[in-house]
Amino acid sequence: MSVAVVGAGIVGLTTAAHIQDLLPNVKVTVIADKFNTETTSDGAAGLFYPESNFKGPTPSSAKEWTKYSYKYYEDFLNQDCGVFEISGYVLSTISEDEVKNDLMDGAVPEHRPATRQEMLHYLGNWKYGTFMRTLLIRCRTFLPFLIERIKSKGGHIMKKKVEDLSELKGRYDVVVNCTGLQAKFLCGDDVVAPLRGQIIKVKAPNIDRFLLTSELSYIIPNCDGLVTLGGTKQLGVWNTSISAHDSKGIMSRCTAILPELENAPVAWEWAGLRPYRQSVRLEPEIRDGLKIVHNYGHGAQGVTTAPGSAKDAAQYVQQLLQVQPKL
Repeated sequence: MSVAVVGAGIVGLTTAAHIQDLLPNVKVTVIADKFNTETTSDGAAGLFYPESNFKGPTPSSAKEWTKYSYKYYEDFLNQDCGVFEISGYVLSTISEDEVKNDLMDGAVPEHRPATRQEMLHYLGNWKYGTFMRTLLIRCRTFLPFLIERIKSKGGHIMKKKVEDLSELKGRYDVVVNCTGLQAKFLCGDDVVAPLRGQIIKVKAPNIDRFLLTSELSYIIPNCDGLVTLGGTKQLGVWNTSISAHDSKGIMSRCTAILPELENAPVAWEWAGLRPYRQSVRLEPEIRDGLKIVHNYGHGAQGVTTAPGSAKDAAQYVQQLLQVQPKL
């Protein structure tokens, strides 16, 4: 039997890998017109940290995916694949609710209130804070690693733009739709929308802890001497050009927190469109005889929750194929 996974971002590749693990006798092909640095996932800061209001298809999905995904990535820590341990703070001047995140409780090794002494280390009138130890997934390294892992288990990689899922009918037993924002056009899903993000990568090897603030600013070391500065969340904006206005705002906010960033050389800038949806679409569908599993709409939580939704997607594939999973 054969399965096509359409989309090669972090959601598509982790889904393909989970299908292989669950159903080793099934032939898996990843089909996409963009790979690695061409994907939205490549521009992600990669910090394992879901937004507290993130929602999956059921009330328990977000919590379950977060816990599972952390363990999934943790297993790669000893491999040279772009997964690192990292610690840092969430800071706010507004309220304690701004720094709380129930999804992280029990998912990461340490997640506690920050001390007053810790908050005073950074410029700003921070009244509330949380400290945590979590992970950094550098997609520029991890995506190629996943592709090679998929290929090593007999998977195929096809560079091709799918204009309509129906064109895959008769060629694959199940098609898994991990196309993110493109699902808006492939499926006519008007609920999914672009959530524009822009970041700046600067050279600042001395910074080793991340900072997230209630003002939408973040400073995230990449564990390679570069630091990601952000951010922006512009819903419904399709423009992927670098905005000088946004760049100026990002630098201004981040240097106000860490003045040492002011002279950090800029390595590169990036702007991309995250696939925002009020809740992730994860469900099977049979359309004109074509068996489909949809798995898209993770917004800015793709890196953090992809393995969790991939595990559930693989189980839907198993159900549609009506084959026994690997024991």
